[in-house]
Amino acid sequence: MIRVVSLYASRSPMYDELNRRASAYAADLGLEYAWAPHDGYSDEYAIEQLKDADAGIIDVDPFDRKIFSQLGSRCRLLVRYGVGFDAVSLTDATEAGIAIARTAGANAESVAEMALALIMAAKRQLILNQSIVDAGRWDHNVGGELLGKKVGILGFGAIGRRLACLLGCFDAEIYAHDPNLDEAAIADLGARQADLETIFSECDAISVHVPYLPATHHLVDARLLSLMKPDAVIVCTSRGNVVDEDALAEVLRERRILGAGLDVFAREPLPMESPLRGLDNVVLTPHVSAQTTDALWNIYRRALEVAADFFAGRELDRADLLNPECLEKAQS
Repeated sequence: MIRVVSLYASRSPMYDELNRRASAYAADLGLEYAWAPHDGYSDEYAIEQLKDADAGIIDVDPFDRKIFSQLGSRCRLLVRYGVGFDAVSLTDATEAGIAIARTAGANAESVAEMALALIMAAKRQLILNQSIVDAGRWDHNVGGELLGKKVGILGFGAIGRRLACLLGCFDAEIYAHDPNLDEAAIADLGARQADLETIFSECDAISVHVPYLPATHHLVDARLLSLMKPDAVIVCTSRGNVVDEDALAEVLRERRILGAGLDVFAREPLPMESPLRGLDNVVLTPHVSAQTTDALWNIYRRALEVAADFFAGRELDRADLLNPECLEKAQS
């Protein structure tokens, strides 16, 4: 029987229950499932747990040649628990004959709802207003609404599209930027194609959903931030290094924009010395956009389905398979 080992998460009542469900679902798919919870991740731990597995479900920890070279010949597939894959070396995995997949779309609802929550929190200055109450004052700060406003979405994949759908109840005008989609495709999805300069200079809210790649490192930089309107907000739920945090902290500190919301950071946990800390116009959350019971189960379920399809020789969704060039070798 195909053995799938999950390295995701440490023990808690919630994860105990999720993994009981995963084990039962895996059995229905004809898979043997094992959970290897940890209190502290290390390369040695990953190698030890995966060397006797046919497939692994992995988190955001780095995977490169050091690990791949010690897994032996049995492990043929690693499925990222989520969407981002910047910590996995696809080149090293392909050389080792290991297929890398992800669970595209499984957390789209959860992340899109979080992005909307951050936009609204920033527009209504919730952090500032709570600090006022905590200080025993009763000042009234004027925020902004979303009704009929322009919202820019960077990255128009499953999450960006779902956010656009949620914004429909506000009759928002959606501006989308995605190099992988042409103008007609974006228009078919109910949005207007726009370049970065247009989005940053015209939109009332901007939500970042692009993956972290060399080409997107500090995509949101001081130049683009300088184009934003003083009553605009920006949020990011994709990867921290997409946004230049120092540049963002500066415009927030100088109140050149209304606010921001960040769920991801260049370094996690966020360092205590980060210039983003202590500001009353930014909402900071600890990478929890996909942390809902619904999303977590969707990801577990989808990861197991990807593994079942892979070992049955069925065609995988190209949105899930990240290094298709090694598919034949990995499945042999």
